[in-house]
Amino acid sequence: MGWQLIRQRLMRDTVQARPLWVLPALAAVVGLGACSSGGNISLGKSQVADPATVDFPVFYVKRQVPVNADGTLQQDDLRIMRTIVPPADLFMRASASASASETNITARITAGQLWDVKDVDTSADGTKVIFAMRGPLTKNQQTKNPPSWRIYEYVIKTDNLHVVINPASDPDPPTVNDVSPHYLPDGRIVFSSTRQTGEQAILLDEGKPQFSAQDEARQEPAFVVEVMNADGTGVHQISFNQSHDRDATVLASGRVLWSRWDNAPGKDAMSLYSANPDGTDLELYYGANSHMTGTNNTVVEFVQPREMQDGRIMALMRQYTDVDDGGDLVIIDGIHYAENTQPLAANSTLTGPAQTRATANNVLTIPGPSPGGRFSSAYPLRDGTGRILISWSQCRLLDQTQTPPAIVPCTATGLAQPTPQVALPLYSVWMFDPKADTMQPIMQPAEGVMISDVAVAQPRALPNIILDKVPGVDLDQNLVDANVGVIDIRSVYDIDGVDTAQPNIAAVADPTKTPPNMRPVRFVRLEKAVSIPDKTVVDLSGAAFGATNYMMEILGYAPIEPDGSVRLEVPANVAFRLSVLDGNARRTVPVQGVWLQVKAGEIVSCNGCHRPAGPNGKSHGRAGEFASAWAGAAGGAPFPHSLATFTPNAGETMAEARMRVSCVNDSPPCAQMQPSVNVSYTDVWTDPAAATPGTPILYSYTDTNNPIPAVPTTAVCATAWSASCRIIINYPQHLQPLWDAARPDPADATVSHTCSQGGCHNPLDAAGAAQMPAGNLDLTKAASPAVPQELVSYQQLLFPHNIVIVDPTDPTKTITQSVGPYLNAGSANGGLSAQFFSRFAPGSGSTHAGWMNIAELRLVSEWLDIGAQYFNNPFDPAVPVN
Repeated sequence: MGWQLIRQRLMRDTVQARPLWVLPALAAVVGLGACSSGGNISLGKSQVADPATVDFPVFYVKRQVPVNADGTLQQDDLRIMRTIVPPADLFMRASASASASETNITARITAGQLWDVKDVDTSADGTKVIFAMRGPLTKNQQTKNPPSWRIYEYVIKTDNLHVVINPASDPDPPTVNDVSPHYLPDGRIVFSSTRQTGEQAILLDEGKPQFSAQDEARQEPAFVVEVMNADGTGVHQISFNQSHDRDATVLASGRVLWSRWDNAPGKDAMSLYSANPDGTDLELYYGANSHMTGTNNTVVEFVQPREMQDGRIMALMRQYTDVDDGGDLVIIDGIHYAENTQPLAANSTLTGPAQTRATANNVLTIPGPSPGGRFSSAYPLRDGTGRILISWSQCRLLDQTQTPPAIVPCTATGLAQPTPQVALPLYSVWMFDPKADTMQPIMQPAEGVMISDVAVAQPRALPNIILDKVPGVDLDQNLVDANVGVIDIRSVYDIDGVDTAQPNIAAVADPTKTPPNMRPVRFVRLEKAVSIPDKTVVDLSGAAFGATNYMMEILGYAPIEPDGSVRLEVPANVAFRLSVLDGNARRTVPVQGVWLQVKAGEIVSCNGCHRPAGPNGKSHGRAGEFASAWAGAAGGAPFPHSLATFTPNAGETMAEARMRVSCVNDSPPCAQMQPSVNVSYTDVWTDPAAATPGTPILYSYTDTNNPIPAVPTTAVCATAWSASCRIIINYPQHLQPLWDAARPDPADATVSHTCSQGGCHNPLDAAGAAQMPAGNLDLTKAASPAVPQELVSYQQLLFPHNIVIVDPTDPTKTITQSVGPYLNAGSANGGLSAQFFSRFAPGSGSTHAGWMNIAELRLVSEWLDIGAQYFNNPFDPAVPVN
């Protein structure tokens, strides 16, 4: 049967009064699975007992249901963190009982004013509550303006409520926002913030002004994970994402777990990540390949993670927005799985699923009515019962046949209507008991009132304390002094634990079986996201980005060793990614589309690379997912047919053996681990008595034999790399001069050519008469008719454009034809880009063969690979602005 509902008195509140079919606060509810006629929900067995069996204070946020001008719900959006929907207060009940007294904790501050409250959590000893609060707010408060979100703490025994960071001594401006606080076991507090303390320090190193960088959607400043002392001092950043890191919590292991918005180019999902409290050992925890697990295999995000007593993770599974501020509760077995159907290597026989619904409710994760209602928040108890305190709203519809429209429960008939209209949600506090299969109301739902952010001040076991790593003890002091960490890759040929080298890694590493010049991959490139300010700092025009909606810098290059191994220094505390390149320094495989980070002195190791996400994709980035496909050296003897310069220890890769020797013999130590702005290769491995060594490679910006018109890095970085070195490529400054440069004809040095002048790629011939540019491509630096803030050459290289030609079927008429583009933004090895480079290849027979030198072609290649942006420096004086 369906809901057994009792007609109650009309519920009234401060917003408006409406008729409502309500669930009685303490009366019988439904039988689980008893809906035989399309009933709207499964809740639990009949239950009449008072659920007051949790004799600890319960906390929650109570607010008016936020509505738009037309009375519809003001939908939240997981991607917007600064949203305010006042009025709200933090309340406490003495216990999880419907008869318990209720106290407004924040009224002493909020009374008579508009404030907002969210993100409630409690300390492990059950004595303190921490949350985010914002106010007082004006009626039409702009989210970007102060007052901003701040962290508050409430001490239960002393009834003391205070802000954690003293405003009088706060070093950051009042526009920064702090949310999602949680207690670390050592008494410190981990939280999400727009302070970006570490990133702003890096901005100074880059010679830029300090600002809070926007998220990658450029909607608001990015929230990242920070840690502070209990008194609000010592704030420092531990995560370096370019979009939001939110909902931090602490696992029993002592590690921090949070929801990360992966919004790097080609990504857009919220998955679970974890790290040590000092930010070391950052890794994906769960979800990168489990997002298509919502209703009818639709996309969902994973937010609000909390560890249950048995070690599994409870999370809210929902879409970004338009789901009535809620979703479904899911229990994730992250102990044995990295994804829903991908076990860790130690549990390879398991098939999943790793995630199961917390309740039997038929909760839909897509917009529209959800028969099983929706959950707004949840808090697992740690008393051995497995119970969960939840904020839940039943499914309700508006019956438009009544005047005025009446709120009615979701029935099979109502849900079957062509366009059922969802009523405003009725989130209230319930206790779910999975063993008894029941849900019991803790408080009477009230129309127009929303209860969320539930938490229980129940003492629990203190999580393990993970001490911050100490320079000179746990971290290499030399690396710390240089502000770098180390990336160690066993082999780029190891793809998801499979040796993909042909015929295998050992054969590719042996110069007698694979000549060095024939190795398919030769270099790695470190690429860094550019922090974008909001328009109050620089009001960038869309033309500043051009073909790509982001900006990118290059940190440096390093050679890949013959076995595919890499061990190199990378700047600390920046978001970066790796690209694997061929001998022309062009990307060979899709870029690894997540941001990596290292702390100063940290060494981050991985087995290899991974397939892109997709139907056959594998999740990666978590320890224990795959066994290494490359065993490394047998030990005690040189690698086959290599010099004895770098005799390996057992199990070492070539990169590890080379760097171990370099760190002892080179000056400065470990010089071989430093990247360079130059693309350079010298064969240090091949024994010439056994095979021909590889041909040296040097693509240098400062090679006098291969000059380029404008160098995209500093003179210091061109000769000595450091953590602050950047390659910044702006099209007008670095690419346009290539088309404008005078070039001697390779066949006749007395003849000079200029791509953008004379009878070439110019709408005027040498005599100044109008002509069709060669190849229908105008490479001049005139303003583009399509985008006046960009050069016409940029637009025509990367976008289609129209030309007018004589109709081949009727010479008296003309027709408009679309031509271009001629390059692939994001890929130097793409089809169009490959055709472009083939025209300049020596010996190709092309009319352009040899006209561009190797340094110029390298510049074009890297610019294309990172996205072919118009500018990659938001503070360049020439950058297009609004």
